[in-house]
Amino acid sequence: MLSFDELDTQKNDTTASKRVKVSEKRLINNNQVDVNQLMPLKYKWAWEHYINGCANHWMPTEVPMSKDIEMWKNGGLTDDEKRVIMRNLGFFSTAESLVGNNIVLAIFKHITNPEARQYLLRQAFEEAIHTHTFHYIVESLALDQGEVFNMYNEVNSINQKDAFEMELTSALVADNFTTSTVEGAQKFLENLIGFYIIMEGIFFYSGFVMILSFHRQNKMTGIGEQFQYILRDETIHLNFGIDLINSIKEENPGLWTESFQNHIVEQIKKAVELEIHYAQDCLPKGILGLTAPMFREYVQYIADRRLERIGLKAQYKSKNPFPWMSETIDLGKEKNFFETRVTEYQSSGNLSW
Repeated sequence: MLSFDELDTQKNDTTASKRVKVSEKRLINNNQVDVNQLMPLKYKWAWEHYINGCANHWMPTEVPMSKDIEMWKNGGLTDDEKRVIMRNLGFFSTAESLVGNNIVLAIFKHITNPEARQYLLRQAFEEAIHTHTFHYIVESLALDQGEVFNMYNEVNSINQKDAFEMELTSALVADNFTTSTVEGAQKFLENLIGFYIIMEGIFFYSGFVMILSFHRQNKMTGIGEQFQYILRDETIHLNFGIDLINSIKEENPGLWTESFQNHIVEQIKKAVELEIHYAQDCLPKGILGLTAPMFREYVQYIADRRLERIGLKAQYKSKNPFPWMSETIDLGKEKNFFETRVTEYQSSGNLSW
């Protein structure tokens, strides 16, 4: 019969054997390590993105809209300028919701690492804030809520982009989906690329240019300020996604086959054409120095930057027609964004009761 000391020793040995080993942590297909045990951290980049996201916290209702309301109602914008704003509200109001749904319903379930999940929880909340932002703008300007939030069903250029993304989510939420096979893990990686690289890294950026062009000319400054905050969030989302994609590639080199790389390049090329079509729809006429052909160059330029960040070759060699965007974010150095941000913002560290 074991003594109490021997029982304690046996218990301690068993407990120690259950402790998480950093080397055993993996981003997907890890059944050996408890996904709830955050420490010790293996993917410090995931925790860093989480901390940056928390530091960037904001709420749309903190931004005054009085000047925007006056300009919108009193003829301060042309019909073509209003069209650009309405199209962007229509796209973003649904797109942010799609990103949030994809995190909660598709990505989170298959990520088997706690620090990466910690960031996903933060990002999901930020997507809710962004959706809240468009509700706040629509309500402030007294726009037709049904028109804006149903635009993804009624405007072809928006519907096509959303359909492209929703197909990626539907594959992962199927009852028989698993990342335990090469095909399933590749499909999961395709989803990550589709949402982080394409949706947040390409589709969103041309919209940022359009809205921030108003802000640069002191028009619709409330909306412009909110889009600056959204851009700051999206920069972190993009960097987290790139780190996640590259780390999964590194841990599972058998996924990154030549045929799969070619498939991803074709997906990004398809997305570029969808975004160019959307820009043409937003800008049938030039406004604020913007024209639809300029967005062909710009979308191709940022697509090349995204391809390079995940180890693929640039396809277009286009130049950036909007160099002023570097004042807001240097696309080649996203991780330096907080060193060069235009609008300083830091959430309060104290609560008053």
